[in-house]
Amino acid sequence: MSAKLHRTSDHPLSPVPLADFKVGVDNVIFSVDTQQNRLLVLVVMRHDEPFAGYWSLPGTLVRQGESLEAAAYRVLAEKIRVNTLYLEQLYTFGGPDRDPRESPQAFNVRYLSVSHFALVRFEDAELIADGVSGIAWYPLAQVPQLAFDHNEILTYGYRRLRNKLEYSPIAFDVLPEVFTLGDLYQLYVTVLGEGFSDYSNFRARLLKLGFLQDTGQKTSRGAGRPASLYRFDAAAFEPLKEKAMVFI
Repeated sequence: MSAKLHRTSDHPLSPVPLADFKVGVDNVIFSVDTQQNRLLVLVVMRHDEPFAGYWSLPGTLVRQGESLEAAAYRVLAEKIRVNTLYLEQLYTFGGPDRDPRESPQAFNVRYLSVSHFALVRFEDAELIADGVSGIAWYPLAQVPQLAFDHNEILTYGYRRLRNKLEYSPIAFDVLPEVFTLGDLYQLYVTVLGEGFSDYSNFRARLLKLGFLQDTGQKTSRGAGRPASLYRFDAAAFEPLKEKAMVFI
C-alpha cells in the first residue's frame, strides 16, 4: 500500500523578511576610587537622537572593515586616556525594539549591541568629551535611567565584575604596584559590599595562596602600626588561574 503525502494547507505561509542588522559596541567601563571607596562607571551624555540629552554607556556603530574589538578600543580611545586597562567582550544584546530607530520605515533594520567590559585605574584616567555633550564617572548606586537598554547592560557588566574578582587577578589592575592588604580588602568591600569576608579571614587565606610578594617595606597611615607593602606576583598566580579564589 502506498502512502500519500498531504499538504497541511492550500496556502503556504508567507516568508518572514530577514532583518538587516547594524552592529554596535557599548562599553561598560568600571573604575574604583580607592580614596573614597566608590565603585564608578563611565557614562556619556548623548547630543544626537535618539535619546539626545540622556546619559548612556560609551558606544559606537562598527565601521566597515573594523573588528568588534577594534571598535571597542576606538570608543575607549575617544572617551578616556589611561595607562592600564582590562577589556573583554561581555554579551550581545539584540532584542527587538531595543533601539527606537527600528521601525517599518527603516526597512527592517535591527540594532545589535556587542557589549564590552572594561576596568581602568581611576587615578590614571583622563576623560575626553569627544563627540558627546558630557562625560562623567557615576557611583554605581547613583546611575540614572540610561538611554536604550544600557541599564540592563550595566547590570550584566556589574555581575561580570563581581565574578571576575572570584577567579582572576583583575583587582591588581586598579591598585598601585605596591599596596597593603588593607588596600586590597577595601577594594573588594567596595565592589562586593560589606560582609563578603571579615578582614582576618581574608588576610589569612590570601597570604596562604602565595601570589603576594612582601616587599619588605612598610607604610604608616595615621596613628596605627605600620602596614607591610605587597606586590602581585603574576608567575606565582599562574597555577591558580583556573581556580576560584577561596577568600570570596
